[in-house]
Amino acid sequence: MVKRLNCWEVMNCGREPGGEMAALRGVCPAATDPSFDGVNGGRAAGRFCWQVAGTMCHGRVQGTMAEKIADCVVCPFLDRVAREETGGFVLTLEDLESRSPEA
Repeated sequence: MVKRLNCWEVMNCGREPGGEMAALRGVCPAATDPSFDGVNGGRAAGRFCWQVAGTMCHGRVQGTMAEKIADCVVCPFLDRVAREETGGFVLTLEDLESRSPEA
């Protein structure tokens, strides 16, 4: 069984709470957003970071999903999550909503 790592554990950005870069660059919203806790088996939005504004890629803070999609689609972490989750992979908010009990 593959251990499901969160983005900050794979990308080593240091922006998780208590991380080495958190004081300088701020804590990443993907590491603290409780609304996506458990999505793709992650903690907070750690395995759904491409849907969260304010994450860091290529050394700069990213904007909304629409603004950062070009970086996300070629991100090795997104690819890793997709491979690990196979049939249960949640890529979009629409995917998430379609899996909710209220859908």
